[in-house]
Amino acid sequence: MLNQSKIDALLEDFMRLIPDDVHRARADLEHNIRASLHAAFARMDLVTREEYDIQAELLSRTRALLEELEERVQQLEDELRQRKE
Repeated sequence: MLNQSKIDALLEDFMRLIPDDVHRARADLEHNIRASLHAAFARMDLVTREEYDIQAELLSRTRALLEELEERVQQLEDELRQRKE
């Protein structure tokens, strides 16, 4: 999930675009935008970079293990074939 500081920074950037003469509605607008951003990001089911990196490393190790197992199965099949001949 996107962290709070990034949401706050995005909101601050957006709020700078709001004209100064809309000060009365500014607090309501900021509250509504913040809630909308949180809801939108929650629906996106985002993960942190750390979580992504952990999963990428796990996948890499799993892939390496799978390749080793495939090689071992091939060796065993070759041995079995040689015994039958």
